[in-house]
Amino acid sequence: MPEHTKTYKALNRTLGKALHAYGMIEDGDRIAVGLSGGKDSWALFWLLWERCSRVPVEYTLLPIHIDLGFENGPRQAIDTYMGRMGLNVHIEATQIGLTAHSDENRENPCFLCARKRRQRLFEIAHSMGCNKLALGHTKDDLIETLFINMLYAGTMSTMLPLQPFFNGRMTVIRPLAFTNETRLDTLAEQRQWPVVPNPCPSAGRSKRAEIKTMLESLYRKNRKIKGNIFRAMRHVNLDYLP
Repeated sequence: MPEHTKTYKALNRTLGKALHAYGMIEDGDRIAVGLSGGKDSWALFWLLWERCSRVPVEYTLLPIHIDLGFENGPRQAIDTYMGRMGLNVHIEATQIGLTAHSDENRENPCFLCARKRRQRLFEIAHSMGCNKLALGHTKDDLIETLFINMLYAGTMSTMLPLQPFFNGRMTVIRPLAFTNETRLDTLAEQRQWPVVPNPCPSAGRSKRAEIKTMLESLYRKNRKIKGNIFRAMRHVNLDYLP
């Protein structure tokens, strides 16, 4: 069983490390989980769901899928798989992806799509009485965001593992913040999740994709680079920055 594999143990360890480091989950939490249909969100939901039965902290998970309006999206696959698990998932049909890629918004479809999708996740989570929203961003996503912001926005910042919004009424948590994305591929194969190829027309040619390619080239040359970059984000020496 995957629960006893080396991959599962490693992922469970990094998940637990992030949860404890930031106090992400507390007794009684109602946690909305953004389920996009990619391996990251499947791993996030499954690891948190599997953890429910063996930890003393009681929390409730409510998966949410935002259908962006593209053809051949993961909506049906998500609904079918979750049904087999005996679980319900809130699926919201939208035109967010199509609007972001319309003629009215040619400059930055990814930014508009991500902003509107997150806004809708907040709204649905609030309507469900959730106090937290869990997103499947990994260590790789945090590093890539750092470089995107430096190169294209002129700021040194990234996504936070735990980030309160609306005066603390809603908190975004990223339990996979210490997790390497490559390990999720193995778990996805073991669990046979229905990972559907991203139907977005910008997939593979966005700014994030460019940064990912650049970083992967560096990682292949020196396996210590990823860890060093991640540690550097938490060891900033302001005395040596202008």
